[in-house]
Amino acid sequence: MQLARVIGTVTSTVKHPSLQGAKLLLVQPLLADGRSPDGDPQISIDVVSAGPGDTVMITSDGRLLRERLKSDTTPARWSAVAIVDPPLPA
Repeated sequence: MQLARVIGTVTSTVKHPSLQGAKLLLVQPLLADGRSPDGDPQISIDVVSAGPGDTVMITSDGRLLRERLKSDTTPARWSAVAIVDPPLPA
């Protein structure tokens, strides 16, 4: 699991069948200080109704996503599983 800041949403006109109806977020993984970027932004499946500016906990747990999306073949890797409250300063 890793902290990330939601920097936007992703719109796709064509997506894998397992992602139909899933909300996609663009998240910036963060270092342990909660402010510094850790690598490139990633696309994450939103399971907690997060929005731009929120700090979230993301996980690459494939089993969670396969169960949530009801698909053994989903290409999704990251999911936002918790919103950090209170938000960390930008």
